Amino acid sequence: MGRGRVTLKRIENKINRQVTFSKRRSGLLKKAHEISVLCDADVALIVFSTKGKLCEYATDSSNRMERIIERYERYSDAKMQLNSTNESQGNWSLEHAKLKSRIEQLQKTQRHFIGEELDSLNLKELQSLEQQLDSALKNIRSKKNQVMLETISQLQKKDKDLQDQNNLLSKQIKEQEKEVARHELEMQNHGIVPSFQLNSLNNCDSYMAGGDGEIEENPRQGQPSTVMPPWMIQYMNQ
Repeated sequence: MGRGRVTLKRIENKINRQVTFSKRRSGLLKKAHEISVLCDADVALIVFSTKGKLCEYATDSSNRMERIIERYERYSDAKMQLNSTNESQGNWSLEHAKLKSRIEQLQKTQRHFIGEELDSLNLKELQSLEQQLDSALKNIRSKKNQVMLETISQLQKKDKDLQDQNNLLSKQIKEQEKEVARHELEMQNHGIVPSFQLNSLNNCDSYMAGGDGEIEENPRQGQPSTVMPPWMIQYMNQ
């Protein structure tokens, strides 16, 4: 009779479990050595018993175990990075598809707002579109009225500022005219001939001194200027 099929489960008997561990460990080490020699493969085997005893095997070399473990770690890191990259690319592809679909939907809605491609819409969708357009128009008109009122207010303020500046300038001009008139009156009261009247008298003297009806352009050098008495000035101004 052949051997019956062994059910793989934990051996409850401690002695039997230890005996089985020793036999299976020897067979496992033998198989690891065989596959290493027959197939020229790098093999590293690590086994810990229930009591924590280490049993290891590596392909012929004193430091073969360390090199195999380092190679395994590099391979594991590269595999993890590859999986992470593939996962990231998959997420980006999914996100790209979602964004593309969203953009297409927005472009379709925009065409509906300007009155294009309305044949695919039913009555309910057309009514909803009409309500959205009415609401948008109300908001636009409200904003337009607000901007117009603000513009009018700014123009009125600017007009008031200009009027105030104009009134201020007019007031300054009147004050300067009063100051000039007061200054001229004081000069006349003190018998001082204003410059424009003195020039007129000098021209008159030049005409009288020229003779033969010719007007001399320049007064004679060395001749003193004639100062007229105040009563004669008043008489000439009448």
